[in-house]
Amino acid sequence: MSLTVLLIGFAVALAFVLVTIIKFKMHPVLSLLLGGIIMGIIGGLKLADIASKMASGFGNTLAGIGIIILWGVVLGNLLHKSGCTEQIASMLLRSTGEKRAPLAISLTGFLVSIPVFFDAAFVILINLVKDLSRKGKIPFVTLVTSLAIGLITTHAMVIPTPGPLAVAGTLNAGIGAFFVYGAIIALVAVVVSGVFYAKYLGRMAKNAAPYTETEEEATAAAATASSDKKPSGGLGIFLIFFPIILILIGTLGKQFVSSETFIYQLFAFVGDKNIALMVGAIVAFFALKPYLKEKFDAVITESASQSGIIFMITGAGGAFGTIINATGIGDKLVENMSGLTATSASLLLIIVAWIISQVLRAAQGSTTVALVTTSAILAPLVAGMATVSPVLVGLAICAGGIGVSLPNDSGFWVVNRFAKFSLKQTFQTWTIGGTIAGVTSLILILILALLQNVLPGLL
Repeated sequence: MSLTVLLIGFAVALAFVLVTIIKFKMHPVLSLLLGGIIMGIIGGLKLADIASKMASGFGNTLAGIGIIILWGVVLGNLLHKSGCTEQIASMLLRSTGEKRAPLAISLTGFLVSIPVFFDAAFVILINLVKDLSRKGKIPFVTLVTSLAIGLITTHAMVIPTPGPLAVAGTLNAGIGAFFVYGAIIALVAVVVSGVFYAKYLGRMAKNAAPYTETEEEATAAAATASSDKKPSGGLGIFLIFFPIILILIGTLGKQFVSSETFIYQLFAFVGDKNIALMVGAIVAFFALKPYLKEKFDAVITESASQSGIIFMITGAGGAFGTIINATGIGDKLVENMSGLTATSASLLLIIVAWIISQVLRAAQGSTTVALVTTSAILAPLVAGMATVSPVLVGLAICAGGIGVSLPNDSGFWVVNRFAKFSLKQTFQTWTIGGTIAGVTSLILILILALLQNVLPGLL
């Protein structure tokens, strides 16, 4: 099968996925599976092979990341239900002061969105933003932008959020490096868009007003005010990063001992992402137990229910990617790119990864779907190019999932409704702000790609 035919098949399959999701409102899971079948048929695969590849791709993908997605959701629910997220915000505000409130709110979003999904985190923290805007006479649009950008950037870029976890697992990228570089890039992007751009919006005459509390809100706040004991913000931050610390300890520890020793096996066990996330969730439960009203098994049951759709989409994306790989399109693309230098090939693939992810994000709205689908599409190509860093390509995919959020995205309406914004304000804060963060992230990733020869052991 020629590369031209395979590329046409890929374009047809991808167009089918986009059109059926956008135009006909087909569920992404079904759309991805049918798209894989179309790709397999055009790519010359036997029907029996298409069926077996679909099943193996679905199962193998979940085998790699299913456990960590579940425990990541459990950890997020524990922090949310215990009140840890609000305490993290309050701690950061005390540290920075009201004059630096946009930075504090951005950092709050940055931290809270690692374990907690965007929609839930925004709803939890929007009342804090309203209070701070009113008391500090800070433009409300500035703080909403800071919160939204802090949340979505980390949601798309930083492990152990499910989307980045799926990308790292699909591309076989090192978890430690993926987390470190993802966190650094996301932090810079959050400052650029969530602080500087947010302040620019606040200086615009029509957006300069602080939040004005309604009588109904004041009454509701007084009725729901609680004196219940809450955990400290510092504890919440520690619990967020505890699984990452275990992974880093295991990864680094293995470098200094022989692979034949028990100590090496212990480091490998502790540093395994599945074990680290599970231990992190268990530690979080016991640390937060005094502040929880639910039993641990109830939290796990709820988290499993919430994880179901993520499992389905992730598995379907893996099935799609496995069928694409089986057609041989990745090998043929590698052959045709063999004339490029390592740096040129890396830069090209990073840009392509960002564009595909960005298009999928804009087309169907979900960041997680965009990340999972794009990583599945590009995994064969990344695996076939030894000179290309899976970490950088994976981060480019994640960066593409940040911006160009349109009204087909639930996050767009969460910001619109809970902040009580007009459509214009929602586009200014959420869509444009997220796009600035995504472009900033891409620029930083390209810079790292140019420095790849200087940092060969780290990327």
